[in-house]
Amino acid sequence: MTLPSIVRYLNSKPEAVEDYPFGPDAQVFKIQGKMFALVFRRNGRDCINLKCDPWEAVELRDLFDAVQPGYHMNKAHWNTVVLDGSLPMGEIERMIDNSYALVVGTLRKSVRVGLELRHGKDRLYPAGR
Repeated sequence: MTLPSIVRYLNSKPEAVEDYPFGPDAQVFKIQGKMFALVFRRNGRDCINLKCDPWEAVELRDLFDAVQPGYHMNKAHWNTVVLDGSLPMGEIERMIDNSYALVVGTLRKSVRVGLELRHGKDRLYPAGR
């Protein structure tokens, strides 16, 4: 698991846009203008903020030391994942997929339907959603 591979994965999400609204040290990833990930360094370590269902957010924090309440975010809906190598890439990808799907789910129906038609539901939502 490397930061460049995570950034590549974030950019691979359909219609993801990378932006730097907070300066050069914070990469923001958006879909239709809404943030689904924030990559930054904190205390010398790479981190990523990801949106999460509130119940799952607490479960992930209990399971993994590298998952913490969202730094500078609504702690009920966002987690900070410290990219220290302790989490398998598959788990990080799953959390990214969930964050992306949660944000897509908040978009206006007409925008969501357009995304679904262009990219297919299977690329927008993780299995079981």
